[in-house]
Amino acid sequence: MPIPRFYCAMPLPPGRQVALPDAVARHAVGVLRLRDGDDVILFNGDGSECVGQLLRTGKGAEVVLKAACAPARESPLAITLVQGVSSGERMDYTLQKAVELGVAHIQPVMMRRTIVRLDDNKRMKRRQHWQGVVIAACEQCGRNQLPEVAPILDFHDWLATAGAHEGTRLLLDPEASTRLRDLLSPDGAVTLLAGPEGGFDPGERELLRRAGFQPLSLGPRILRTETAAVAAMAVIQGLWGDL
Repeated sequence: MPIPRFYCAMPLPPGRQVALPDAVARHAVGVLRLRDGDDVILFNGDGSECVGQLLRTGKGAEVVLKAACAPARESPLAITLVQGVSSGERMDYTLQKAVELGVAHIQPVMMRRTIVRLDDNKRMKRRQHWQGVVIAACEQCGRNQLPEVAPILDFHDWLATAGAHEGTRLLLDPEASTRLRDLLSPDGAVTLLAGPEGGFDPGERELLRRAGFQPLSLGPRILRTETAAVAAMAVIQGLWGDL
């Protein structure tokens, strides 16, 4: 059984004893039922991790930290996923798998054919939830750097910032004829844009082409929104990354 990993947003100095945050302690003791002396791994997002031994303290828990290390688990490609917001578990699935595949940054975007409608309060809560999905995925897959989930933007507000995206810009479009295998290896960062459940509105698609996004097909079958970005990232990592 792999050593349990926990994200803790605090300093993790080797040789010290630290108290786990309440939520982490409840998960370690109440859900995983870890016992005194069990090994755990803690990380705080700075790229390193620290092995330690668990000490139960009533309902809480502390960890005696040992040596720290910084294993190389990050992708050589800096991939930004610009994802049209999808509903419920579909968005969770996309973000979880994108983290496993090495995404560096996540930008949710509300598009014309996005089904869900979110006011400012719901947008904040949804972003917090998605960041939790990202943290859980990092704990599971061994990453020690947390991809940030940026605040949700409306399409035109995001497009106004698109010029800041350097490197290769890719647009998943089932009407395109170009495939990923037809492209040269990217020189620098990659921005990957995927639509919501209803796909891109024709006007959005045209604006994206004008902004320099290369339309790409993922083959003769139309993929669901929760599948498209994940499939594209897997191919990108297989062609140019670390798969």
